[in-house]
Amino acid sequence: MMVNMGEMWTHVGSLMASLMFAYAMFQQYFPYEFRSYFGKYSNKVLGFVYPYIHITFDEYTGERFKRSEIYMAIQTYLSANSSERAKRLKAHDIKDSKSPVLSLDDNEEVTDEFEGVKVWWTSYKNTPKNSTFSFYPNSDDKKYYTLTFHRRHRDLITGSYLSHIIKEGKGIEVKNRQRKLYTNGSSEIWYSYEKRTKWSHVLFEHPATFDTLAMDPKKKK
Repeated sequence: MMVNMGEMWTHVGSLMASLMFAYAMFQQYFPYEFRSYFGKYSNKVLGFVYPYIHITFDEYTGERFKRSEIYMAIQTYLSANSSERAKRLKAHDIKDSKSPVLSLDDNEEVTDEFEGVKVWWTSYKNTPKNSTFSFYPNSDDKKYYTLTFHRRHRDLITGSYLSHIIKEGKGIEVKNRQRKLYTNGSSEIWYSYEKRTKWSHVLFEHPATFDTLAMDPKKKK
């Protein structure tokens, strides 16, 4: 029976904790010259014990109020391609959509495969213990995805795979995007607890179809 990633992380985490404790004792009681010599080989040993690489993709980078396009592309890609393999999902109600949009729940893990290589995606959410007061609940929550893969596939994953993810995710976003008409809202809306912008919008649904097009019926045929 194959060991799942959760169990593997538990065993590896316990081993890493023991190694870190031993290393702390080593740092405290052994002279610098010996520690320097030992340090040259410690990374190789740790790499052999734990050969996996992690890449983190934060929801917000730089300006706090601007979501990362890469994060959104990953979210869209995983929602479209990996939701059926997830055990816990979140359902989002989208206006004028016939069915809810599903995405990974917080701290949920799914697998993906690219050119025969297996990778793991995990959705994380960290909430500060001492959060500041805000009119907008959960505004300080930190969300991010972590991509885990074996180090032997570094070039493939950091190159072709990530490019594939971003391209596919953005393509799905464009396909599902709904056109909107924006108008400048009244001053009452500007200071509403539920609004962060002076602009309001409505979905743009043009009534024209090929059947209603002003055209000679014979030419339509």
